[in-house]
Amino acid sequence: MDEIFIRKANLSPAKQFLSGILAGAYIAFGAQAANIVGSYTPNPGLIAGLIFPAGLILVVIAGAELFTGNCLMIMGLLNKKITLSKLLRNWLIVYLGNLAGGILIAWLLSGQLNAALREYTIKVAVSKSSLSFIDAFIRGLLCNWLVCLAVFMAFKTPDTIGKAAVIFFPVWVFIASGFEHSVANMYYIPAGIFAGGANIEGLINNLLPVTLGNIAGGAGFVGISYSFLQKN
Repeated sequence: MDEIFIRKANLSPAKQFLSGILAGAYIAFGAQAANIVGSYTPNPGLIAGLIFPAGLILVVIAGAELFTGNCLMIMGLLNKKITLSKLLRNWLIVYLGNLAGGILIAWLLSGQLNAALREYTIKVAVSKSSLSFIDAFIRGLLCNWLVCLAVFMAFKTPDTIGKAAVIFFPVWVFIASGFEHSVANMYYIPAGIFAGGANIEGLINNLLPVTLGNIAGGAGFVGISYSFLQKN
């Protein structure tokens, strides 16, 4: 697994950014599909959770750089395979790429929203923007604990069908539970902005605590925990 982290850390900034855009777009596709389902079902979380995992499956199997999954790179740092500067560079560039990808898809799809989907898109964006800092942080922590478990298991699974299967269930749990994923929110809230019902301040108010929670959940509860458990 260290080889994966070394490769990620040594990608050029241009490749990290472009790959980050792709990952942000893939997660946005899953989020958009989840919104479509949510706009006409009485229990959106349970059903949307069946759709959203497609985004992370695309990231892992097609290959792209996702900030939340890359929180696992802390394992490479602890194993002294990558440096702190390369870790932080990857996180920053990939995060910005993910943001660009999410906003791009939100903009491209902004003219495709019917009345019901526009209303639901705004509802989701406003709801996320209205979370308190601590609530958003905890939901972000729990979310990326599950997401990084999904990615961690996918790294250890050799075949494509197996990777898709181990990704699906943890991601379904986080969507059904209403947890917060920073990269998904890079689509959800900009989509609400383009729909005319959210604002940039709400995006910032959400992304700050959710991102910190994602780091704590992914790097802490998965990366650091399993680095310790795997040592002799």
